Amino acid sequence: MKDHNYFVYMISNTHNTVIYTGVTNNLERRMLEHKSKHNSGFSTKYNCNKLVYFEEFQWIEEAIAREKQIKGGSRLKKMNLINSMNPGWVDLSIDWFTDNDISSYNN
Repeated sequence: MKDHNYFVYMISNTHNTVIYTGVTNNLERRMLEHKSKHNSGFSTKYNCNKLVYFEEFQWIEEAIAREKQIKGGSRLKKMNLINSMNPGWVDLSIDWFTDNDISSYNN
């Protein structure tokens, strides 16, 4: 039986002024997409590419429910959640990719 992994994650910009919440079945690939600006949208527009929080789930339904719960919360609740895991708001994916990985992803 295949083991499923789904992630709810929050990313921010350099100055931590914007928080984007998403869900994915492949956090590493999704972060590469955000860092390379692969998709145009909110995260690209506001330069959100710093992974500051994530949770892992076995079932997609649980992940989607959690994403909705987080998105429905206030900015303060999101900040408190991030601070509980990552008080320095450091990029948790900082060592995942080289600059070459990021620049060549869209090619």
